[in-house]
Amino acid sequence: MVYLDYAATTPMLPEVLDAMHKAERKYFANASALHTPGHLAFNEIEHTRELLAELIGAKPTEIIFTSGASESNNTVIRTFVGHKIETSKIEHHSIIELAKKVSGKKMPKLYSYMLANNEIGEILDLKKIVEKAKKEPIPKSSELFEPVSEWGKPLVTDRRGGYVHSDLTQVLGKIPIDVHKLNLDYATFSAHKIGGPIGVGALYIKDGVPFSPLIIGGNQENKRRGGTYNTVGIIGFGAALAKIKQEKSWENYDTRVRKLRDELARRILKEIPGSSLNTDLRPGKSLPNILNVSFEAAEGESIQLYLDAEGIIVSTGSACASGDIKPSHVLMAKTGDAEVAHSSIRFSFGLESTKEDIDKTMAVLPGIIDRLQKISTVKMRKK
Repeated sequence: MVYLDYAATTPMLPEVLDAMHKAERKYFANASALHTPGHLAFNEIEHTRELLAELIGAKPTEIIFTSGASESNNTVIRTFVGHKIETSKIEHHSIIELAKKVSGKKMPKLYSYMLANNEIGEILDLKKIVEKAKKEPIPKSSELFEPVSEWGKPLVTDRRGGYVHSDLTQVLGKIPIDVHKLNLDYATFSAHKIGGPIGVGALYIKDGVPFSPLIIGGNQENKRRGGTYNTVGIIGFGAALAKIKQEKSWENYDTRVRKLRDELARRILKEIPGSSLNTDLRPGKSLPNILNVSFEAAEGESIQLYLDAEGIIVSTGSACASGDIKPSHVLMAKTGDAEVAHSSIRFSFGLESTKEDIDKTMAVLPGIIDRLQKISTVKMRKK
């Protein structure tokens, strides 16, 4: 099998599997318990918290663990119910859909912009967003946050401007991150995008910013997220983070993985008529591991199924929106062309990807596209 769908989810690393198997035997106790086995489990959780904090330039106390990026995103958005919420048109559905429902007129305002997009890899200019947010006027006292429960934190009254959240799910391990240098108030992470397990994520919450827990019912995470700790999953997350730290994986992504991505792009454009890139390959413009391509007069889902039959795994866009027959909201926002959106395929690479993966893909992809173009009712556009 040639797996080129790392942006959807990554295979668990051997180190992660080993750590989780060990945790199932040794750290099985409830991490909130007062007995020794509970303390041992809690210490492992704190080790993961420290690893993530170190990798993103935060303090361990500013990190809470969640079930994944969607929960983390929802937690931030729901903290700002009734307040103005601004997002980009290419955000993840867990932000866009909820923001539509809960956005209001109160200030201060929340700006939620991902640093890098999951479908086309585009890197956004967060610096401009932060500058815009900090210029927001001081809100009236009647518009300030009130704690929704004993867990909620009131807004710091001398705070100027709006607040900024960024979904960094696709970024962790691929480019260097420093949440303080980015001047973020909130940031989202997910373990299964870096070789960790599905069902574990994290949320960075800057000290002093308003926050309302999404899940209430326990004292876990300093009363910021109720529920029994997913100790085994969090330990797996930690093993993936340790791998990133040890190998400085962003350096490999910037060199070896980027070369693989660019080589596939070059060959597609050269060998397949009617192909065009939706990803900007220039350094600094996109993540080094994502390549989104449109194939004129060839439907994306059909391409994906034909490739799957050949053992080549790709995506038509965001895996979270699979089964939705609507064109990609990301590509519609970028191109406004439904035909381009419907004919797109996302190839995404990981550290395990090889030159042989590209060769095997290109051994069958041109023939698949040619076959689909010949039976398509859509006419090829003249260049």
